[in-house]
Amino acid sequence: MLTTAGAIASIAVMAVVTFLTRALPFLLFDRGTAPPKLILYLGRVLPPAIIAMLIIYCLKDLSFAQAGDWLPQLISVGAVVALHLWRHNNLLSIFGGTILYMILVQAVFV
Repeated sequence: MLTTAGAIASIAVMAVVTFLTRALPFLLFDRGTAPPKLILYLGRVLPPAIIAMLIIYCLKDLSFAQAGDWLPQLISVGAVVALHLWRHNNLLSIFGGTILYMILVQAVFV
């Protein structure tokens, strides 16, 4: 069990880390100059890389033993691709695919 002093210390550390993650970009990059090329490159390539890692993570345990095991996942992946090609919105694609998957798993492929 955490003591009161330990809890206060943990909260203080979390507060400092949260503050630094918010303030550090403003301290590192002057408002009048453009960000370094590396930061611009990372801002361009990281979102698709993160989504690709999310897809791999979601499909890593895919089993083709029964249709109910793999069909909801592949239908949801298809919906994510279709939503992204249609709207080019990452959040809509992720939430739409997740909601469709939950409906398929809990109501259709029971």
